[in-house]
Amino acid sequence: MAAVSPACPHRLLPLSLGLFQAALLLFFALFITYNKPSAQLEDANHLYSIFPFFQDIQVMLVVGLGLLLAFLPRYGLSALTHNFLLLNFSTQWALVLQGLLQHLHHGQEIPLELHNLLRAEFAGVTVLISVGAVLGRATPCQLLLVASCEVPAYLASEWVITTHLGVLDVGGTITIHVFSCYFGLGVSKALFGAVQHPENPKETPTPRSDLLSLTGTLVLWVFWPSFVAALCQPGGAQHRAILNTYLAMSSGAVTTVMGSSLLHRDGKLSPGHLQNGSLAGGVAIGVVADMAVPPVAALALGTLSALTCVLGFRFLTPFLARKFLLQDQCGIHNLHGLPGILGAVASAVAILLVPEDTSGGQRGDHRAGSQALCQVAGLVVAMGGSLLAGLLAGAVLHLPCLPRPPAPLSSDDSLYFKIQGQARSSTTEEEALALREQV
Repeated sequence: MAAVSPACPHRLLPLSLGLFQAALLLFFALFITYNKPSAQLEDANHLYSIFPFFQDIQVMLVVGLGLLLAFLPRYGLSALTHNFLLLNFSTQWALVLQGLLQHLHHGQEIPLELHNLLRAEFAGVTVLISVGAVLGRATPCQLLLVASCEVPAYLASEWVITTHLGVLDVGGTITIHVFSCYFGLGVSKALFGAVQHPENPKETPTPRSDLLSLTGTLVLWVFWPSFVAALCQPGGAQHRAILNTYLAMSSGAVTTVMGSSLLHRDGKLSPGHLQNGSLAGGVAIGVVADMAVPPVAALALGTLSALTCVLGFRFLTPFLARKFLLQDQCGIHNLHGLPGILGAVASAVAILLVPEDTSGGQRGDHRAGSQALCQVAGLVVAMGGSLLAGLLAGAVLHLPCLPRPPAPLSSDDSLYFKIQGQARSSTTEEEALALREQV
């Protein structure tokens, strides 16, 4: 009997995607429609105001995040392609789930709007962040299964946090970044268990791969204010969100260079610190971006989040790997988890100290105290719920039909792509075939 390829049975991936797309076509044909055209000027103005944000976010996710994940020298094609595939798969899956909920509630055709698409894409963002924990060590079929599990878990978590608890989180610090981080860590822990992943020379970045990844960071840095401000109320709140995000990210970028240099005796910089720490301010500021906080608060939060991220890479990641055998390939805990927690705590403090809410109205002490508790409760729900859901999703990845790539073949484009003219690696074609047959 022929052996199963570790990349996944060669027909499973196209079969799964074909069935998914066919089901999506049927669902759209039965339930999805566009809103009737409206001649009202305010509708047109709303479209023109939100579409530039939508375009910026597309560039962030497809180009910026894709390049950021290309730090593995032999996994660049796979990182970009899998990121692109997961974004489209997860967004469409989120549209289906949102539409089903709306249909069950209203019992009629579901109008599709740009605002709905943007919210569905935010669900896809959680998947792109989470799979960074297992980058290069999971097959496309496994990643699609992770997306299938994570999107409904995210939608449920977001409803509990924002609708039921009333947490203020316009930029997704808690609902997106914290949730996706601990979901991804849960998947990684369940998938690899207590087994130490052997060192793989293919996972050591090269100057060229680090340059690609830093280019992705710069793209994300430029467009990040759009990600935070896209769903803000137009006007003062959106204006504050853009300014606060820029200030936090600017101070975070400067602090990252300072911190990285201080952590090395020779004063040199770590590419990994620059690639991640420069973005930490954007993660942390999202939860308070539209609040009436003073500009110095945004600068301070960006500085603290960048320091937290850099120190996390230097000290916390090795500690977690050594003591708990926790594998975090992209360091999502340092970029999304730690700054997300810092931002959530900062939001509770800001609500207690700032006399005005995001809409400019006065907030009483009792209401401020209750809202601050809600912020903390939302953080606990995001962390606990996502970690549990991630562990369950990771356990599902142990299905016999979803074997992991063997260590010598992980983080290598040649496992998934036909690469013409590529020089032979240390693992010859015959050795690779023998490894496949052992799975």
